[in-house]
Amino acid sequence: MSSWLFTQILLAIGAGLLLNLTPCVLPAVPLKVRAVLNATGDHLKVRIASAALFTAGSVLFFAALGIATALLQWQWGVLFQSRALLIVLGTVLTAFAAMNFLGRGLPVPNAVATLRGGKFLEPFFSGLISALLSTPCTGPLLGGVLVFALAQPTANIVALFVSIGLGLALPYVVLLLRPGLLKHLPRAGAWTEVIRQSFGWLLLAAALFYLQSAIPASWVAPLWAALFAGVLAWAAYRFWRAVDRGSRAVALFVSVIALASAYAGAGPEKSPGHMIAWQPLRAADVSALPTLGRPAIVEFTAQWCINCKVLEKTTYEDSTVVQAVARSGVVAFQADLTHPDLALEHLLASYGGVGLPFLAVLDREGRKVRDFSGLFTGASLVKALKAVGPQEDLE
Repeated sequence: MSSWLFTQILLAIGAGLLLNLTPCVLPAVPLKVRAVLNATGDHLKVRIASAALFTAGSVLFFAALGIATALLQWQWGVLFQSRALLIVLGTVLTAFAAMNFLGRGLPVPNAVATLRGGKFLEPFFSGLISALLSTPCTGPLLGGVLVFALAQPTANIVALFVSIGLGLALPYVVLLLRPGLLKHLPRAGAWTEVIRQSFGWLLLAAALFYLQSAIPASWVAPLWAALFAGVLAWAAYRFWRAVDRGSRAVALFVSVIALASAYAGAGPEKSPGHMIAWQPLRAADVSALPTLGRPAIVEFTAQWCINCKVLEKTTYEDSTVVQAVARSGVVAFQADLTHPDLALEHLLASYGGVGLPFLAVLDREGRKVRDFSGLFTGASLVKALKAVGPQEDLE
């Protein structure tokens, strides 16, 4: 193994580790918590088996994804363009939510259960689904690793993808093997049951988030409204029935988060002068980008990309960014990759993008002068806009 490949493998492990800090993996948190709590208190051999199976699930998914990437030239996140996958994923997350509410484990056949299959099947399946949920978006270090990987032979691509899976699983393996690290948490009680059930609502929200790209648009708003109403009703019920402060505090916290999320998702619409005037970029428009005679930015996004939605509610709504776009005369385009679009996918690849979210900053000749992958700050985008727009206007 060359020293350069070894370095990239270490970076891939780090990229997988850092994926745990991105909003994209938030829906996987309840699955990982279940995997840790279910093994806490067991003998070391059982915990080792659970850790190994959780890692195996993560690694198996990334190994398969690496092979598909090498043979089919897939881009990161392309799986989520499949309507069938979104429906299956939404169904699985809904099933896990039901298990959370009912306090039950993964159902397994009796023949498997007698071999403790139920105990060991869940961490493997949790690792597999957690890995899948991490792939709609890119995170720190990941973009560079993927760019390097795509130029490598198949064996190296698979090795790098497996390393991402190892890094993603690493924090939960450590907790499974060293549950003593959790000893500083408050002692379990009635409040922990309220937290466990609250994770069910997070899983239902994740299921709806992914399903909204596969169901009629007219269903989306009513379903979100019903979900938030359900959360608030549940929180009110748990608060009323609670006999301890901890349970009341958890119920109140969940209701505040639900209200804040509902406001963020359906808050008052901003006036045109206080938001970026995005124009949809279609396949037929790609050839016209070099002839605009003005600088431009092209955001590659998708309905199933959680990090994209975070950027659109934070960085792209930053007043300094909105003003910089307006003053520099930049044309703002959005390329929607919710569904397959070869022309837009080729454009993303031509800019050096390997996944979402991705933003390309173009000069007046349509040449890329800067790009941003994953989450980034408004200040860094304003700096890039100063390089392509009229200097005096951006001071």
